[in-house]
Amino acid sequence: MTSTAPATAPRVCVLHTVAGLPAVFDPLLRELAPHVRPYHLVDESLLADTVAYGPLPRTAARLTAYVTHAEAAGADAVLVTCSSLGAAAEQARPLAGIPVLRIDEPMAAEAVRTGSRIAVLATLDSTLTPTADLVRRAAAEQGAVITLTTTTCPGAYEARTGGDQARHDRLITEQARRLAEDHDVLVLAQASMANVLSALPAGALGVPVLTSPRSGTAQLAAVTRVHP
Repeated sequence: MTSTAPATAPRVCVLHTVAGLPAVFDPLLRELAPHVRPYHLVDESLLADTVAYGPLPRTAARLTAYVTHAEAAGADAVLVTCSSLGAAAEQARPLAGIPVLRIDEPMAAEAVRTGSRIAVLATLDSTLTPTADLVRRAAAEQGAVITLTTTTCPGAYEARTGGDQARHDRLITEQARRLAEDHDVLVLAQASMANVLSALPAGALGVPVLTSPRSGTAQLAAVTRVHP
């Protein structure tokens, strides 16, 4: 991404685990945080290892290393766009001298403010637990009583990784319609799911549907320059 921000503007590392996500975030960065100079890092093996083996300490250590390298390169913040690595991002915070932002924290807080019957939909089991934990923590912080449903969308992840984006989107839409019938708000747990909404008319599901890219990127509006 080519930034129009001046060289004295805050520099931000945007860390992804899905190769297609820089193209999703570029327009959001220009719209919501035009004052920063972002650059993208993509390491799909972080997600692949988490899917295969669960949240390993070595994976968290690798993410922390990326944060350390970004800080050494002059970054003023790191935005981690993978919800499956949200806990690892939090573990990196006390070891970094710059903010380490989870993409999904604003979304979880908004979900709790929006309704008490919350459904979380993901394409990966590895994303459900960290997202559900985040929503429960947001509810506790807000003093809210919620009912939380978590479910995966079988076949969607395999469709996307196999290059069949249309099937990926169709499966998510079908599952989302079912969940919307008896919930107040629907959370799409992964940033890679956000594009599904663009093909649907506004209000098509009858309940608010929250995704992480927009609200997560908006956090960068508050980033200021740390390095001289």
